[in-house]
Amino acid sequence: MVSESEILLKYDLRHVRDLGCGTYGKVFKARNLKTDEEFAVKKIFLDENDEGIPSTALREISLLKAISHDNVVKLEGVIREPAKLYLIFELAQYDLKKLMKLAKEKRVHPQIAKSFLWQMLRGIDLCHANRVLHRDLKPQNILITREGVLKIADFGLARAFNVPLRKYTHEVVTLWYRAPEILLGCDNYDGSCDIWSAGLIYAEMLRAAPILMGDSEIDQLLKIFTLLGTPTEANWSGVSSFRFYKNVFPKFPGTGIRSKMMSSTDEQALDLIEKVLPLKPSSRLTASQCLSHSLFTDIAEVQRKLPELLRDQYCIV
Repeated sequence: MVSESEILLKYDLRHVRDLGCGTYGKVFKARNLKTDEEFAVKKIFLDENDEGIPSTALREISLLKAISHDNVVKLEGVIREPAKLYLIFELAQYDLKKLMKLAKEKRVHPQIAKSFLWQMLRGIDLCHANRVLHRDLKPQNILITREGVLKIADFGLARAFNVPLRKYTHEVVTLWYRAPEILLGCDNYDGSCDIWSAGLIYAEMLRAAPILMGDSEIDQLLKIFTLLGTPTEANWSGVSSFRFYKNVFPKFPGTGIRSKMMSSTDEQALDLIEKVLPLKPSSRLTASQCLSHSLFTDIAEVQRKLPELLRDQYCIV
């Protein structure tokens, strides 16, 4: 039986160290022996009882081949071997979850958070322009390079969408970042579910903790309703037709986003968060509209200072 080392050497790669494990395999860092470049390699184990490649891997490969953007992780190549599939990606040194743990003051510096949100929205905008829903945005899937370039990664749950929208599964997106329409069983959700996730990630960066930490789908829904109010036909037409909507839901008035944020949070930041986190999907700003928000008036200057801010906050060099 051919060893993994022999397989990698055949492609001029050498396993350097493990980066983590996932549902379908593990991710490790590898070095190209000819160019000395480093890559992240996702190894996917293929079930001997199944024919072909898992649908999640096929989906990730096809979607990433169709997308090219600074803020979307680049798929460098694919290696198919018996019982294994290797996806080779450009390497980013950090993910956002790990980076947030390294912050000196626990929360991400507001200017760094602004840059990361702006870059994330640029990546989302590109995905949506190419009719791709990511559907699993969370800090672990947001990669950051030493230079501060953000890369949206892990498109295993992503889907291409068309107009009119088809029915999609509601079993997507890590619970804390899952949009209310998905939790309620809406079959025809759109890119606004990614905007919801991005808004929660931005709020988390600014407050050093997730805003909504449910321990089940119903608990997550109730936490959303406590914060934003329980939806009704009066403020969200059609909501009562969703599979998991119940007339017996407690009627919460909603405490509002600001009740969860620090008093020192910038007003423009609060305004944008409120505009991407309405319960009703059609009321949320699109990624393109977000990029024109006044929060980003000084983004060119923020981007210029980003390397210095990262060195100061995280000792990134």
